[in-house]
Amino acid sequence: MTKAALQNYHARMQRVLDHIDRHLDDDLDLGALSNVAAFSKFHFHRQFTAIFGLTVYHYVQLARMKRASYRLAYRDAERVTDIAMDAGYDAPDAFARAFRQRFGQSPSSFRKSPDWEKWLAAFGPLDNARSKLMQKTFTPDDVKIRDVPSTPVAIMEHRGDPAMLGATIQRFIAWRIEAGLHPKTNPTFNIWRSERRPASPADYSVDLCVGTDQPIAANDAQIKAGVIPGGRCAVLRVFGYTDNLEPAALYLYRDWLPASGEEARDFPIYCQRLAFFPEVPEHETVAELFLPLK
Repeated sequence: MTKAALQNYHARMQRVLDHIDRHLDDDLDLGALSNVAAFSKFHFHRQFTAIFGLTVYHYVQLARMKRASYRLAYRDAERVTDIAMDAGYDAPDAFARAFRQRFGQSPSSFRKSPDWEKWLAAFGPLDNARSKLMQKTFTPDDVKIRDVPSTPVAIMEHRGDPAMLGATIQRFIAWRIEAGLHPKTNPTFNIWRSERRPASPADYSVDLCVGTDQPIAANDAQIKAGVIPGGRCAVLRVFGYTDNLEPAALYLYRDWLPASGEEARDFPIYCQRLAFFPEVPEHETVAELFLPLK
C-alpha cells in the first residue's frame, strides 16, 4: 500500500471515529458506520477491529460510558436516569449494572467518590484505539507569537499522583460553580509544573486556574489568588482529543524552539481550554498551548 493510499484509508477510519463522537445519542449500527467510511458492510467490522483493537460495539460502548462518567463526576445537577438514557440504556438498572461491571462502582457511588484509578484503566483501550490514527503533526506555521496580557487567576493546585487529578478537577468545578465563574465568562487554564509522567507519580504537579480579578476569600477548597504573567508567548492551537497535549508541547520544545532563535522565559508552559468535553464532542475540543518567551 502506498503512503497516499494508507493516508486515505486512515482518513476514512478517522471519519468514522468523528461520526461516532458526534452521534453518540443515535443508532450507530454497522451499516451506517460502514457508509461513513465508504467500506463494504460485510468487511467493515473486521477492518475496524484490525485497526483499533476494539470491535465497533465495544468502541461505541466505551465512548458513551466516558461521556456518562464525565457527566456523573462533573455535573451534579443531571439525573442519573437522563445520563443512562443518553448512554443508550433503556432503564437505569441496566446502565447501573454495566457501569458497575466496568468501574466497580454504581453510578451514584461514582458520583460521590469516583475511583479514578479504575476509571483510567477502564478507558485505556479507548485511548489506545484513538491514538492509532491521531498522531498530530505540526508545522512552524501553526505557531503564532503573541503579546499576552497578565491574567489574574484563582488557582487550585494538584500535587501528587496524576491518577487522582480527576478528584481535584471535581473540587475545582464545584468551587467555580459556587463562585459563579462559568467557563463562558471566565477562561480556564492549566499550568504544568512537572512532566506529564514524572519518574515518581508523587512529583506530578499542575495548577488548575480560572481567570478572575475578584478577591479570593478564605475557603475550604484551598483556592488561592495568583497571576499568569503577561509577555511574549509562542501559541499553538490544538484541535480534538485535548486530554493529552504532550505531543504539542514536545513539538514546541523539540522542533519549534531550537529552530526559532527564541529563548524560553522563566514561567512554565500552560494552556487555555477553549472548548470542553462533554459540552462538545471530543474531536471538537480546542486548547491553546502557551510557551512563554523572553
